[in-house]
Amino acid sequence: MSTDVSTDVSTEKSAPEDAFSRLKRMKAQALEGGGKARIEKQHKAGKLTARERIDALLDEDSFSEMDAFVTHRCVDFGMSEQKILGDGVVTGTGTINGRIVCVFAQDFTVFGGSLSGAYATKICKVMDLATKIGAPVIGLNDSGGARIQEGVESLAGYAEIFQRNVLASGVVPQLSAILGPCAGGAVYSPAITDFIFMVDQSSYMFITGPDVIKTVTHEEVTKEELGGATTHASRSGVSHFTSDDELSCIAGVRKLFSYLPSNNTEDPPRTECSDPIHRADPALDTLVPTDSNKPYDMHQIINKIIDDDSFFEVHKDFAKNIICGFARFDGRSVGVVANQPTHLAGCLDIDASTKAARFVRFCDCFNIPLVTLVDVPGFLPGISQEYGGIIKHGAKLLYAYAEATVPKITLITRKAYGGAYDVMASKHIRADINLAYPGAEIAVMGSEGAVNIIFRNQLAKIDDEAEREAKRAAFVAEYKANFATPYKAASLGYIDEIIEPSHTRQTIVRSLRLLANKRQTNLPRKHGNIPL
Repeated sequence: MSTDVSTDVSTEKSAPEDAFSRLKRMKAQALEGGGKARIEKQHKAGKLTARERIDALLDEDSFSEMDAFVTHRCVDFGMSEQKILGDGVVTGTGTINGRIVCVFAQDFTVFGGSLSGAYATKICKVMDLATKIGAPVIGLNDSGGARIQEGVESLAGYAEIFQRNVLASGVVPQLSAILGPCAGGAVYSPAITDFIFMVDQSSYMFITGPDVIKTVTHEEVTKEELGGATTHASRSGVSHFTSDDELSCIAGVRKLFSYLPSNNTEDPPRTECSDPIHRADPALDTLVPTDSNKPYDMHQIINKIIDDDSFFEVHKDFAKNIICGFARFDGRSVGVVANQPTHLAGCLDIDASTKAARFVRFCDCFNIPLVTLVDVPGFLPGISQEYGGIIKHGAKLLYAYAEATVPKITLITRKAYGGAYDVMASKHIRADINLAYPGAEIAVMGSEGAVNIIFRNQLAKIDDEAEREAKRAAFVAEYKANFATPYKAASLGYIDEIIEPSHTRQTIVRSLRLLANKRQTNLPRKHGNIPL
C-alpha cells in the first residue's frame, strides 16, 4: 500500500482550516508507513514496527520526529507512482531517562526497508545533528538492503552513512540494534558502531546470503547458521548482545546507555550508591585457589567487589577466556576487563585480545575508567594461533592499554606470567594503581617451567629418578618463594600495594576517587597506527 503525495501539492491558497486539515492528514499518512496490511504482516512475523520500536526505546512522549514527509526521488520502474511519506525510515530525537539521543528506525513495511537516496539523507541528517549537539546515535535496523530501482544513488547513500559513522566514532556513542535482516552493504554501518544487539531467530547479518553462497561456493547453510544472532555472538564476534525478543533487546540498549556518557567531553553518568563502599567480603580471602592450576570463576570476584548487581557483560558468548563489561563502583561507571581461569586457563588468544582491545579503546574514548583483574598464564600456544597472527592481535590489546589515558587500576589475583603480564595493564604501560593479592605469582613463567630451564643441566646430571624429582621439587619451592610472589615486583615499585582480598572493594573505590581528576594526554599526532 503506497501513497502518492503528489496530490497534496496545490497551487491554490487554502484557508487556515484547510492547511491544518492537510497537515493532520499527512501526519496520519506518515504514521501508517507501508499501510495496515504490511503492518499486520510485520506483527505476524513476531516483529514490531519502526514506530513501536522507537516508543519502546524512548521515554514516553519524548520522540520528536524529523523529515516525516520526505519521499524518494526515483522515477524509473514506475517508482514515481509509489511514494510513501517518510520513505522507509523514521528519524528524530528523544530521551532515555531524560538524556537526549538521536535515533533512526528502518521501516520494513515500506519497500522492505530498502535504502534510497532520500532515506540515506534522512539518516545522515540525524547523525550530523548528533555530532553537533553531542548526543548518542541509536540505529534500529530492519532492512532488505539497497533499493535496486535507484542503483548507484542507493550505494552512494550507504557510503554517506559510513562516512558519518567514522567521523562520529569516539565522539558520540553509536549503538545498533539488528531487528530483522541486514545484508550486503547494510552491514558495514552497524559494524563501525560501538555495540551491536541482535535478536535470536529473527535478526540476521551477512555480506552474501545463503543462495549466493550456494551458487558460488556450493556450500549449503541456513540464514541462522550463516548470520544469526548466535553465530555472531559466539563465533564471529560481530554482535555484542543477544536477546530472546525485541522488547528485551531494546531494554538492553537502554541499560547499556545508562553506563555511557553522551559524548567524549562528558564524564560517565553517576548513580546513587546504597552499597557500602567500605564493605569487606571475607569470602574473597578463600575464593582464589592456592593451587595455581585450579580454575575458579572470575565472575565471583567481580560480583563481590562492584556495586550490587551492576555488572553488564559485553560479548559474554565470545572469547570466554576474557571477561569484558560495565559495572559501577560507588555509583561510578567503569569498564571491567578480567581473565577467566575457567576457560583456556585465562590465556590470551587471538579472539580474547581483539575483544578486550576494542572494549578498552571504547572506554578510553568516552572517559570510562578501567579496572583490570589479572590471572593470566600467558598467550595461548599453538600453530593455529601463530598462523592466525597472535603476535599482531595480541599487540592490539597492548596498544589499547598503552594508549589509554583514562584512570587504570590493575589487580593481580593470581598469575601474571610472561608478556601477558606486560599486556594486561601493567605499571610499565601507564596503569595508575597496580595491586596484587598476597598469593599472586608474577614471573616470566610458571615455577615448573622456569626450573626446567634454569636448572636443566643440574637436574640432568642426577641419574636416580626419585632423587632428581626431589631436587626438582626443592628448586620449584625455592623459585616460588623468591620469585613467583608479588613481593619482588613490589620491591621494584611495579606493584603499589599488596592487599587482603577481603578489602578489594574499598581499595578500588579509594583508588577511583583518587584518580577522579586524572589528566593525561598523548603526544600530538593525527592518529596512531594500531596493528590491525
